[in-house]
Amino acid sequence: MPVTLDQLASLRRAGTPQGITSVCSAHPIVLRAALRHGRETGATVLVEATCNQVNHQGGYTGMQPHDFAALVQGIAREEGCPPEQVVLGGDHLGPNPWRDRPAQEAMADAERMVEAYVAAGFRKLHLDASMGCAGEPPALDDEATARRAVRLAWVAERAARAAEGPMPVYIIGTEVPPPGGADHALDHIAPTTAEAARTTIAVHREVFQSQGLSDAFDRVIGLVVQPGVEFGNRNVIPYDRAKAQNLIGMLGEEPGLVFEAHSTDYQGTGPLRELVQDGFALLKVGPELTFVLREALYALDLIASDLVPGYGERPLFQAMESVMLAEPGHWNRHYDPGGPDARTLRHYSLSDRIRYYWATPEAQAAVERLLGTLKGQQVPLPLLWQHMPAGTQFAETPLDPQEVLVWRVGQSLTAYHRACLA
Repeated sequence: MPVTLDQLASLRRAGTPQGITSVCSAHPIVLRAALRHGRETGATVLVEATCNQVNHQGGYTGMQPHDFAALVQGIAREEGCPPEQVVLGGDHLGPNPWRDRPAQEAMADAERMVEAYVAAGFRKLHLDASMGCAGEPPALDDEATARRAVRLAWVAERAARAAEGPMPVYIIGTEVPPPGGADHALDHIAPTTAEAARTTIAVHREVFQSQGLSDAFDRVIGLVVQPGVEFGNRNVIPYDRAKAQNLIGMLGEEPGLVFEAHSTDYQGTGPLRELVQDGFALLKVGPELTFVLREALYALDLIASDLVPGYGERPLFQAMESVMLAEPGHWNRHYDPGGPDARTLRHYSLSDRIRYYWATPEAQAAVERLLGTLKGQQVPLPLLWQHMPAGTQFAETPLDPQEVLVWRVGQSLTAYHRACLA
């Protein structure tokens, strides 16, 4: 039986910690890889959408919560992943997409978004109302954050009862790395202090109880903290458990909770396993999965360029460069557009801003042409050694390029799965 969300704290208390990977992506190939991995391993498949990515107004993906749920459920059926293994989560649910508006307006939309998430079947909800709205400080204090979180919890509770389904479980806390990673090289990042974590829990518990939501607070399963991990455009800060000892020790005061760690991308199995052993039972990953997907797509682009007459010289790469230059909004605040390394970062940065462009018509057409060109081709072993040396099992046999992509994403998911077994 797969480990479930409500078992994580008891496993930690018993001295047998395990973890769950949280897949934070809307890319169909990534979702397919996650759901296939779940079918093959029997592990819980936790898939999460963020408030900017998916909301009642469409988000940047154009999907409302019911659309995202239908996408995941449809792929799960195709992959034969049992529905009881699949959990849908909402990340950073709060007013962030509307924070340029007055707080009451932004919170009203946040409430509508949470209601839509719960109605669509999302049952793991990260309540994050920490950001200031128009005329407010950029970050709110614990009291204001908790009071707004309770407003959202009331909506979630009501929507779950109306749907006559399971009641939600909640994640609180907001001390996380910048979404998608930092924009500059890093050499260290400090873990959350134990005192800050205690205060966040205590204030939320008090406000939930004062508003008649003690039962909902009993379903808070995790706290978002910064364990001291991060990635920038060019480098990764690995987990150093020695620096997080005070924070780890504080978790012993809260028998019903585990930690949720964001931006664990690129850590590798060793550091991820240490995170799980130390109580960081929920490991969020997103950019790494689309980074390795892009890596595989570009390798196939090179293979097709070398193998198939008339395909051209890296047309997928050229198409992605063109669309990113034509629509720079997703990357030009993260990389200096005039810098000498801007072209390299557009394609290869660890923050993987290119992931925002795969749904454009130009990118989809280029990917479809690539996959169609290589479908059924027999790729010589030396060519795979040159461009995808880990994929030699695909040599000298009719190629299914989509299977190559799913396999490559699955390699990263396997590293997480091994770590979650601690």
